[in-house]
Amino acid sequence: MTDIKNVVSEDIIFIINNSRNNAYRKVNEELIRMYWKIGECLSKLSKETSYGDSFIEEVSKQIQLSFPGIKGFDRRGLYRMRQFYETYKDNENVSPLVTQLSWTNNLIMSDTKTIEEKDFYIRLCIKENYTKRQLKRQIDSAYYERYMLSKELLLQESKDQMKENPFQDSYIIEFLDLPSSFKESDLREGIIRNMKHFVLELGNDFSFVGEEYRIQVGGEDYRIDLLFFHRSLKCLVALILKLENSNRNTFLKWISI
Repeated sequence: MTDIKNVVSEDIIFIINNSRNNAYRKVNEELIRMYWKIGECLSKLSKETSYGDSFIEEVSKQIQLSFPGIKGFDRRGLYRMRQFYETYKDNENVSPLVTQLSWTNNLIMSDTKTIEEKDFYIRLCIKENYTKRQLKRQIDSAYYERYMLSKELLLQESKDQMKENPFQDSYIIEFLDLPSSFKESDLREGIIRNMKHFVLELGNDFSFVGEEYRIQVGGEDYRIDLLFFHRSLKCLVALILKLENSNRNTFLKWISI
């Protein structure tokens, strides 16, 4: 028999969490729009010869007088707002997306080089709901470059069967902290211990199913090192771990089922 109290409690908790999340998103959107408008104002004023860049220091002082103790509006913060606006103002595809990121994650985007790379990370950040640490790790590990390389190397017949390539040509797994000499079993155990980080590197569409997963093919028993389910592709993905003895390079071989 269903416990009415538990059901009601779960429903109410869901409503509260959902409303709080919606409220946070609305507040964040308004905050980013404010920074955008301030950046736009500063950008236009700085182009007037009578102002130049020196006026930003004076603007910061005036803000502090009007709002004592307010944070984020010092000279450095105002320069960032102007840079934020000038970076995206001419890109109508990217500029509407920036309000969906936190200000911290928008600032991390300054580590990227091109507008295409920024567009990629902004959309990825929104899709995967990255924290600042997760976003910075993806940028620092050149996830964009590895993704683009893998996209180019994917066979055309495979491209025709999926909207995008979910598999990378290479993965960065420095978080495993393995010794200089290790075996495939050590690699598998390291991935299991750090599954949260590993899934972040793969992409959040991957869900872990099990390790050394037993299957039977033609009457023969086999074991899959790591088995995942890919939600977008709606298929199982087997990961076979192999080490190259010459320099201990790690090869991750994917097989979709």
